[in-house]
Amino acid sequence: MKKNVPETRKYRLDMNDKILNSGFRDFNKFFALDNKAYVEGALPVKMKELMGLVGSMVLRCNDCIFYHIDRSISEGATKEELHEAFNIALIVGGSIVIPHLRYAFEVMEEIYEEKDKE
Repeated sequence: MKKNVPETRKYRLDMNDKILNSGFRDFNKFFALDNKAYVEGALPVKMKELMGLVGSMVLRCNDCIFYHIDRSISEGATKEELHEAFNIALIVGGSIVIPHLRYAFEVMEEIYEEKDKE
């Protein structure tokens, strides 16, 4: 079940663009709050992305899992750091997180493969 990393990123950007340009201002307000939550502050961006990843796994949102793994890696997260975040999600969420743990491993491996080719 390989994901096409560039295609997934493009889909997300294209759809977010459609949503943000729909004219419905409340979407823009929420997206702005979301973006602001992940900027550098008392906590570094990488830690915030790993926290977002844990929440996404517990809430079982594969789109969100993809995004936060992608962002975590771009912020310098190592496989070991991702493994620890995955483990926290598993502990917090329980066995129902296991299918999303499989998905997260797949995404992580594909993004690192892509990064290694650069």
